[in-house]
Amino acid sequence: MHLFKRIFYLVSPFFRRRRMDALLRFAELTPGTATLDVGGSLWFWSEVDPPCRVTILNLVQPPSNPAPERYELVQGDATRLPYQDGAFDLAVSNSVIEHVGTWENQRRFAAEIRRVARRLWVQTPARGFLFEPHLITPVVHWLPRGAQRKLLRNFTLWGLLTRPSRARVDEFLDEVRLLTYAEMRELFPDCEIRRERVLGWTKSYVAVRGASQAAA
Repeated sequence: MHLFKRIFYLVSPFFRRRRMDALLRFAELTPGTATLDVGGSLWFWSEVDPPCRVTILNLVQPPSNPAPERYELVQGDATRLPYQDGAFDLAVSNSVIEHVGTWENQRRFAAEIRRVARRLWVQTPARGFLFEPHLITPVVHWLPRGAQRKLLRNFTLWGLLTRPSRARVDEFLDEVRLLTYAEMRELFPDCEIRRERVLGWTKSYVAVRGASQAAA
């Protein structure tokens, strides 16, 4: 495994467990809870034995080997979900909406996930947090794009460990767009926007919508 991924997997379990605990308290999963995970993975659910069927949707073709029991792995576009309105009881997305590239794509993502599920749990890293979570480096994400392009390869932990090409740096900058609290409020107007905090800093936002809010 690449050193950068080893560091990521070493650091992330604490936050993942805490987030999953909060999600499970909110979701109150039962065998009949039809659940969609947009852009998720089996790894995200690995410490949970969900009582219900979980559909995990990603852009890439799922592996040919059968998915574990109660999971369905499907290929699809988060900005054009192939499901009818209200097809799911619950839709979950963890650190995905910041990866769809543009504000317009983020608007489509939010509209689609709000459309297909009655309850929502959508998490994303906060742009105002000191550290950029993908680069594991402070402050650099607050700089203009031109400055980031010059710094990402040699002055971030991601760059030093993965040694990306110039093209890969540009791909990263085109792909990742962190969100502010005001933008989350705009994207999810019928949701409560919760804050995940670390030492007083807002690390992530979570858009949460219960069944009563969906019906309103």
